[in-house]
Amino acid sequence: MLHLLLAAAVSTGSVSATSRDTTLATLTVATPTVRRTPIVGVKGILTADSIVVEKAKHTLTLYLAGFPVRTYGVALGKEPTGDKVRIGDNRTPEGLFRIDFKNPQSKYHMALHISYPDAAHIQRARALGVATGGDIMIHGLPPAFKDYGAAHRETDWTEGCIAVTDQEIEEIWRAVPQGAPIQIKP
Repeated sequence: MLHLLLAAAVSTGSVSATSRDTTLATLTVATPTVRRTPIVGVKGILTADSIVVEKAKHTLTLYLAGFPVRTYGVALGKEPTGDKVRIGDNRTPEGLFRIDFKNPQSKYHMALHISYPDAAHIQRARALGVATGGDIMIHGLPPAFKDYGAAHRETDWTEGCIAVTDQEIEEIWRAVPQGAPIQIKP
């Protein structure tokens, strides 16, 4: 059986054999070259083309070509259950949006602005006679919370935004292009 596998490998060019005499043969196996490590993270090259936030799980996941590449824990609005209806309700909106611009000078370290409100949220707010609010972002920590690090996630503290650590927002900032879709699920 082994001689059949070696013969097949030699015929496909993935193995080469040389012989000086009939008793001694050198076997060389060609191995693929990895041009870029598949590991992603703070020190790797992380790229993503979309984001999914699952409010019930308190997670934000970056996706590339439909595959998850990195998940972060998040803090949400002070009232995390339910969709955002109006300004001041402290809820994080739900739906499909886009990252419509990036703010490198945010008072929350860095921020990716979410295209809330969309047409459906505007229509609902008008029907209720309330203002939709806006300025919903994925952002880092304000200077007063900087020392909390990942512990900031123990309490939902934003006014409707999605908060991560400063190190995490830097990574997300580099990975996600402007215009990327973001789906925020209940």
